Amino acid sequence: MTTVRYGIAEWYGHELTALPASERQRFAESAQRREQRPCPFTTGDCTKPGGVCSIRPYIAHGDRIAASVGPNVITCPNRFEQHQMLLGWLAEIVGFGSGAMMAREVPFMVGPAGAAAGMIDLVVAAEDHGLRWYGLEIQAVYFSGKGMDPEFAALAVDGSEDAPFPLGHRRPDWRSSSAKRLMPQLQVKVPTLRRWGSKIAVAVDLPFYDSIGGPSPSPSDDLDSGDVIWLVAEARDGQLLRRHWEVLTLELTCDKLLAAAPVTRSEFEDTLRSKLTPLPIGDPHD
Repeated sequence: MTTVRYGIAEWYGHELTALPASERQRFAESAQRREQRPCPFTTGDCTKPGGVCSIRPYIAHGDRIAASVGPNVITCPNRFEQHQMLLGWLAEIVGFGSGAMMAREVPFMVGPAGAAAGMIDLVVAAEDHGLRWYGLEIQAVYFSGKGMDPEFAALAVDGSEDAPFPLGHRRPDWRSSSAKRLMPQLQVKVPTLRRWGSKIAVAVDLPFYDSIGGPSPSPSDDLDSGDVIWLVAEARDGQLLRRHWEVLTLELTCDKLLAAAPVTRSEFEDTLRSKLTPLPIGDPHD
């Protein structure tokens, strides 16, 4: 049986498998020390501890990576900012011309003490016939399983030119990224923006969108047909590429984000039996 494990795809903006061993060692030492390194996709420093921009599934040849068997899964929101492609794409979709502007982290909610309690990540705007604007929320993907510290430690001492196969088992946590994280944000923000006569766009990567069902059977590009503009990008060969966009209502968006079906009882119990271990019960008089 072929073993598939998710490991580092892009690291401080570089493809892991294209890095020479000496560069991997330097990156690993920086990651272990949590050093500040410039982010190649923004104007500041990397804000992701360890510098992992994306992960991807690999198969092994011995203890080395033989090949990738899937696309990059973006784990850092800054990865979406390459060349401001998403803002330009959104401005194009909503019909803003050369005078389009942008803003970051605009306060959207305030707490009881008057402090900002919620932000819209990015806003694209134009002042042609009054101020028109659209929000943009970026959602990277969390992963579950082993953290990256053991990978950094191994890479720091690995001198082979071929990248080592990932040590730990991990996987993208689509559920936490969609239903638990993104959906509550949209449920709070979309109704207010709808009352204000505006909309919000959501940027995710292609694997994320595929995990929630992919494009609609008949995707709509009519801005009046919904509340949420989905922008689907792909990190590939060092670039951030446009892949798909469509407009959905908040209700259909939530249906996509909640899309999951329970396993059968027999499947659940087969898995349960494989995981059961004796319950350690101590002496009640101890």
